Amino acid sequence: MFNDPQLQARYDELQSAIRDLGSVVVAFSAGVDSTLLLKASRDALGAGNVVAVTGLSDTYPDEEMQEARELARELGVEHVMARTEELTDPRYAQNSHQRCFFCKHELYTRLNSVREERGFAVVIDGTNADDLGDHRPGLRAARNLGVRSPFEEIRMGKDEIRSISSELGLRTWDKPAFACLSSRFPYGTPITVEKLKQVAEAEKVLRDLGFRGFRVRHHDKIARIEVPPEDFARIADHHDEIVTGVKAAGYRFVTLDLKGYTSGSLNEDLPSRVRGVTANQS
Repeated sequence: MFNDPQLQARYDELQSAIRDLGSVVVAFSAGVDSTLLLKASRDALGAGNVVAVTGLSDTYPDEEMQEARELARELGVEHVMARTEELTDPRYAQNSHQRCFFCKHELYTRLNSVREERGFAVVIDGTNADDLGDHRPGLRAARNLGVRSPFEEIRMGKDEIRSISSELGLRTWDKPAFACLSSRFPYGTPITVEKLKQVAEAEKVLRDLGFRGFRVRHHDKIARIEVPPEDFARIADHHDEIVTGVKAAGYRFVTLDLKGYTSGSLNEDLPSRVRGVTANQS
């Protein structure tokens, strides 16, 4: 199956770690990590012992929800959408630097309910070895609720995950990282459904133009676009379409950040003592 025997061995190790769990609810976001995790779970345990659960939330665009449905179907795994209500929690909506803790606590509480209903053994997620550079609030919530992370447990990082995904023919192997839409707001800016929809509509403009690995950061009336510097020329080429579309989403000003796309750029304003316990948000 694999051209690289080392990758084959690592995939076998991943399946072994999952097989030991017996039956799993996979926290499935349709990203590169959770897609490989779902594939490995299906291979290790069989479809009857695996269910993929995606949190249905206003903090993710419809396109991501649709891709989750399609990928689960392609992998032959039952897929469940579990409605999450993190926006009704004022601790989340006020958007402190601990926002991700409250989000993940809500998500994994819902997934554990599915696990209990099915009589399955454990919830697993796609946290990998490269996610451990900081103490992530969302990771703390997962641990509090008994969620297991097979990638982390066998010390598998992002590069291996992408390489194995490519060997297996998973179309997500080179998918850019995607964080929830709440990560587009500076800390302290209250999050509402209306603002999330505004960001989603603005980002759809760029997505429809073929851009990958970008963000639209929300600064009240200003939309600050982050793309890799090599895409600056394409932004200029599509200037009129982008300005028209982003303004139609509700922004008055449309700007391009000349620093380029930076994962977690809104964390840069946090004090270093806080940054050490903050999730790597992109």
